[in-house]
Amino acid sequence: MITGASGGIGASMALLFAEHGAVLGLHYNSGKEAADSLVMEVEKYGSQASLFQADLLRESSETLVDAFIDHFGGIDILINNAGAVLGFKDFLELDDKSWEETFKLNAQVPFFMAQRAFAYMKKNDGGKIINVSSVAAKYGGSERSLHYGAAKAALEAETIGLARAGAKYNILVNAIRGGFIDTPFHQKLGPKNIEERVQLIPLKRAGQPKDVANMALFLASEGGNFITGEILGITGGD
Repeated sequence: MITGASGGIGASMALLFAEHGAVLGLHYNSGKEAADSLVMEVEKYGSQASLFQADLLRESSETLVDAFIDHFGGIDILINNAGAVLGFKDFLELDDKSWEETFKLNAQVPFFMAQRAFAYMKKNDGGKIINVSSVAAKYGGSERSLHYGAAKAALEAETIGLARAGAKYNILVNAIRGGFIDTPFHQKLGPKNIEERVQLIPLKRAGQPKDVANMALFLASEGGNFITGEILGITGGD
């Protein structure tokens, strides 16, 4: 199951996993047209995909995992990809709602999604949980995304704790720390600021969604079978 699968990194993951024969549950919030289009692209690879709609700020994330398990009869891999900065403003102007919603989407929801998947995996020979973090956890975000950086840091802490708890059940838990990836997420910075940000990256280019998707595929594959509790940076050296 991939949350936030209708665009950007999530869609890239869906297509790459489909190319390798995965059966997919694709979560989306409001991008129904994009999600429908993604399913058609997935099916071109001969893979099966089903859509699961939910507003993760308003609805029970645990119910989403239950719906997936009921539909497919189990869950092997959960990818907590959905995330956003809610209230992109200077920290001196940040309000309670922006803080709470950003933490909920980026830290609380992934935890309870993982909790539900963990409970199933514990009884069914294990599985893998992959959390999508951000280099904002390393740097604390910018002055306008400090709360996002804090939430992603919490997600990374959850990853390490869940990995320790899951080791004896063959539940492997890792996080991918994405750097500056070329998605609509960063377009709010504006062209000038984007170029300045890219120049801070040692490889001097933005990452692509498939760079993150490739790491997710590796962790989900046999190649990731002895990796747990790791925060893996896909950052171009940032």
